[in-house]
Amino acid sequence: MALTVRPYSHELRSQWDEFVFAHPHGSPFHLIAWKDSIESTFRYRPMYLAAMEGRTIRGVLPLFFVRNLLMGKALISSPFAVYGGALADSEESRVALRDEVSALAQSLRVKHVELRNGHPGQSLGFSGVSRYVTFTQRVSADEEAILASIPRKTRYMVRKGLKQGFTTRTQTEDFAAFEALYSANLRRLGTPSFPRKHFANLLRNFRGMIDIRETMLGERVVSAVLTFYFRDQALPYYGASDPSYNAQAPNDFMYFDLMRWAGQSGYSTYDFGRSKKESGSFDFKAHWGMETRELPYEMLLVRRSELPNFSPKNPRFRLAIRLWQYLPLPVTRALGPQLVRLVP
Repeated sequence: MALTVRPYSHELRSQWDEFVFAHPHGSPFHLIAWKDSIESTFRYRPMYLAAMEGRTIRGVLPLFFVRNLLMGKALISSPFAVYGGALADSEESRVALRDEVSALAQSLRVKHVELRNGHPGQSLGFSGVSRYVTFTQRVSADEEAILASIPRKTRYMVRKGLKQGFTTRTQTEDFAAFEALYSANLRRLGTPSFPRKHFANLLRNFRGMIDIRETMLGERVVSAVLTFYFRDQALPYYGASDPSYNAQAPNDFMYFDLMRWAGQSGYSTYDFGRSKKESGSFDFKAHWGMETRELPYEMLLVRRSELPNFSPKNPRFRLAIRLWQYLPLPVTRALGPQLVRLVP
């Protein structure tokens, strides 16, 4: 039976998600819950593609059409996600998706297509982008084994955090404390904050696969992390802490506490997520001694002559970042949700 590529439609939802769960390179960001969340919050246009053999999915490509003054027009898989790109079960379906996204890019006259692949096997053969790595670690129910796997300096900070009397509270509805910490952290980094609706949509659409773990000191939330749970993986995705408590190591406690909880709850992989090379986030994660893997992102240049760089490390954004860091927090919380759409 001939292979065809068709746009996603609602009747494919359950089969699409089943394919993602079964594929070795699937991620939460390939699920339709991510499409629903990003579409609802940011109003980007989803253009998801399914390679079909009759009524059977043989490959998927989550894709959004993004258009703004900074980027121009682009196709991205997927906005605000660290992983994306095509999932295919054969070379034929991989080629079919490549040909379809190439034709779509030409017809929409986009400047580029960006695929945030998590693994080399997802490559469609476009230009490689070597900017990011991801960190993963195997975990088990043995808390002492997890602690022993952490390098000495970070293990010292974890032990320090364990002595502070921190407790952990899990939220699946109330994200006010988390959002306050996270938006303040983004301001310190010079990055626009997300709209509150983003977190509300994620918590609703990923129900049963997501939570927020708050680190408490008495009645005060001193750090918090939003985590996805996918197959055997725990993926801490958005995290922040109150810097006035840094001496007590709440961040180190929080991530270790999530690691040991994940191992004791049957998860075997702790995915610490993406970081840009030579960044503060990279340095923090590198000190945990995890396995580091290059992320093989790729771009198809359509109406550009060279690869774009919208990373905060781009010198073009240095002054804007510096100014943002000095704006009052209420101002950044008001303006951030409008600006964050520019670089998804």
